[in-house]
Parts: sequence; structure tokens; C-alpha cells
Amino acid sequence: MSTTIIANLEKLLDGPRDNALLRFSLGNEHLKAGDPAQAAIRFREAVTRDSKFSAAWKLLGKSLAESGQTAEALAAYEEGISVADARGDIQAAKEMSVFAKRLRKQAADEQAP
Repeated sequence: MSTTIIANLEKLLDGPRDNALLRFSLGNEHLKAGDPAQAAIRFREAVTRDSKFSAAWKLLGKSLAESGQTAEALAAYEEGISVADARGDIQAAKEMSVFAKRLRKQAADEQAP
């Protein structure tokens, strides 16, 4: 099902409806399909088009974390927290703070002997 949705959304790329929400939707479908690396590409495109898109920052962090890119995921979460705080999106900021804290702990645990 996701592959059909992805194909349909990709047909809209570079057209008049191509915007941050389209790129976010594509990223979300790639994440559901188990392709976090491709999802991260689409979420990056979404935040490039709309740097104040809190949900895109959150899922960018998630997709990067699932791709094993911990440092990049933490950077995305930190930027997302700043964006969410500035917009008054308290819930998104809290969620990203929790995810970032978990990633930091995981990274520290992996480095411990």
C-alpha cells in the first residue's frame, strides 16, 4: 500500500503542489515502508522549504536515528526543539527533548566499556 501512495505522491514532485507538506508526506510514507534513509531525505527537503515545520523536524530526527545517524538525529532534534519552542508548540518540543535525551543516553551507553 505504501509503495502505491509513494508513487502517487512522487508524481506531484516539482509541480505546482510541491511544498513542505508534500515532502513531509513522502517522508512519512517512506518511514512507514521501512526506509528511514529515504525518509530522512524527504524530511530534510520539507524543513528546507519550511524551517518552522515542527513535525518535519521531529520525524527527521526519528528517521536519522533509525538510520544509525545519531549525531545528525540529535542535531535535528535540537533544531526542532528550538523551532517548536519559538512557535509555542510545547508538545512537539517535549517529545523531541525526550527523544534527544534517549539518544544521548544510548550513545553514552554504547561508548561505555
